[in-house]
Amino acid sequence: MKKFIMVMVVIIVIIIGILAVGPFYVIDEGEQAVIVQMGKLVDVVIDAGFHLKMPFIDEVVRYPKRIMAWNGEQKSMPTREKQYIWVDITARWRISDPKKFYESISTVGAAYSKLAEIIDSEVRTVVAENYLRETVRNSNIIMEQSGAADALGIGVELDPELITDSIQPDTTYEPIQKGRRQLAEEILTRSRRMVPEYGIELIDVVVRQIRYSDELTQSVYARMIKERNQIAQAFRSEGEGKKAGWQGRMDNERRSILSAAYEKAEAIRGAADAEASRIYAEAYNQDRNFFEFWRAVESYRTTIPKFEKTLSTDMDYFKYLYSPQGR
Repeated sequence: MKKFIMVMVVIIVIIIGILAVGPFYVIDEGEQAVIVQMGKLVDVVIDAGFHLKMPFIDEVVRYPKRIMAWNGEQKSMPTREKQYIWVDITARWRISDPKKFYESISTVGAAYSKLAEIIDSEVRTVVAENYLRETVRNSNIIMEQSGAADALGIGVELDPELITDSIQPDTTYEPIQKGRRQLAEEILTRSRRMVPEYGIELIDVVVRQIRYSDELTQSVYARMIKERNQIAQAFRSEGEGKKAGWQGRMDNERRSILSAAYEKAEAIRGAADAEASRIYAEAYNQDRNFFEFWRAVESYRTTIPKFEKTLSTDMDYFKYLYSPQGR
């Protein structure tokens, strides 16, 4: 009896130990796992819920099922014309085959390193095969004449053709064949060929930022400044032309007004002189002697104070000074 009790106790202890270790495990939503038995992969669990494992033997290696983001580091790389630019890439990926993933990479951290190796290599290859304009532009809209003013950010104050004509030929834009968006698709296509063997699905690759190198930045700024100076000169030329036109019209109007005023003034002056002559004539005819006397006195008032010396007064001019009768 005692022996039976001892056996039962041992069995109960073993059962409690097994239960304590946990024969069950839970896979959450958004998770998947592989079961490793003594270092060998024996099962893949994708469905969420309770599952059974062999205690002390089976190891549950969990992986995320969700879509994850990979963010690359900014790296300097040359374009086809040997212009260096800084490229910043981001991508989205997920574990599509846990079995291959465990056998080839094992950990998520290693997956990030492998993605960095693959994507960075393809980015460098694609950038080196294409010109700078292909990496920074998505379309040829900047070359359209109708949109030149908007593309340069100058509004619609001037005729776009005037602005376009004001820019020198060395600032014309060359057409692109692919564009930045298509280059990102090309990087994605090339990278996708490399990742399936690791149990990874690459969903997309996005060019987050492209930044010029310091040397190229100065060149671009110089070109932008030159274009803006040319546009400013176009504004100035247009303004000077309008100013000259307004000044010409103002001068013509001024001359026309002055001419009309002079003509009117001369007409008034002529009428006034005629009226004065008429009045003088009437006064002269009424009393000629008095008129001559009055004119002589008025002349004396004007001329005599200016005489410094008089050598003779025996002149008809002084007749009213020395003759009471004026003779």
